Amino acid sequence: MPVPLIIDTDTAQDDCVALLAGLLDPAADLRAITMVAGNVGFAQQVRNAFLTLNVAGRLGHVPVHTGCARPLVRPWVSAENVHGDGAGGLSVDHAGYAPDPEHAVDALVRMAAEHPGELSIVAIGPLTNIAAAAAKDPGFPGNVKALYVMGGSNNGRGNITAAAEYNFYVDPEAAKAVFAAGFAVTVVPWHPLTLRDAVFGPPLLADIAAIGTPLAEFFTRVCAATLEFDRGVGIHGTTHPDSLTAAVLLHPGLVRRSGRYNVDIETAGELTRGYSAMSWGVHGLAANATVIEEVDPDGFADYIRGLLSTPTTPDRPVSGPDGPLWAG
Repeated sequence: MPVPLIIDTDTAQDDCVALLAGLLDPAADLRAITMVAGNVGFAQQVRNAFLTLNVAGRLGHVPVHTGCARPLVRPWVSAENVHGDGAGGLSVDHAGYAPDPEHAVDALVRMAAEHPGELSIVAIGPLTNIAAAAAKDPGFPGNVKALYVMGGSNNGRGNITAAAEYNFYVDPEAAKAVFAAGFAVTVVPWHPLTLRDAVFGPPLLADIAAIGTPLAEFFTRVCAATLEFDRGVGIHGTTHPDSLTAAVLLHPGLVRRSGRYNVDIETAGELTRGYSAMSWGVHGLAANATVIEEVDPDGFADYIRGLLSTPTTPDRPVSGPDGPLWAG
């Protein structure tokens, strides 16, 4: 049976690919998209979500709920230097389609309560919405079947500071609250997992570009700015932790190794804000999360190739910086 899920996202670059997994993978039953402040400006994130729905030919099929437009207690920190607008300069007129009026936090609480023990959440942005939902309804963590989180590093390097991965850095208080709330959490970390098993280098990117579908061209365009940034910091390809998070929920056979850890987030350190301390069982701390340690990189690459080979007809015309792309 397809997996009922919600994707909580700050839509830019690989978030768009994760949404495609939720929208097009037969193993997925995507019930809602919830938006949280993260990668790019909030209004741009919403536009990027509708753009992705459009390219998948799914405008109007899945509700989009806007949520927390800033972290719990801190100013928002952008990643626009990494992602640009997060959409490769693509745009679509989505007049007539607007976010659902129900706030994302209310939608998360309601949907989990309506289907206790059934819904999984793929959280691929800062954890502000998830923390707020747990604060609003103490029963929310128990109503969620599984929470898959893209965030942190497994005692490794960060990607916004030396210590911290972006999602946990932006709202460390939210991340700390989520790991203390009692969710059944699985973590897809930035380092070492993503940098070892979910980087698409030039040969694979060329293979994807040659597929020739609207989805493959969409992928190439939305990942272009991030690819340029990654090359500048010594990563020889595009990074795909968000789509990996969706993929391992939908296809757990991709996971080669995982472990039970106690995960906690640093909120007070000047140099270590957002650092994820992942204790592997020798420090007397009770495990509160499963951390994925290794996946099948070739299997994941094949999964994305297959996803992007899906024939779709965009609902509406899409334009890029160099003119119209798909007529819709």
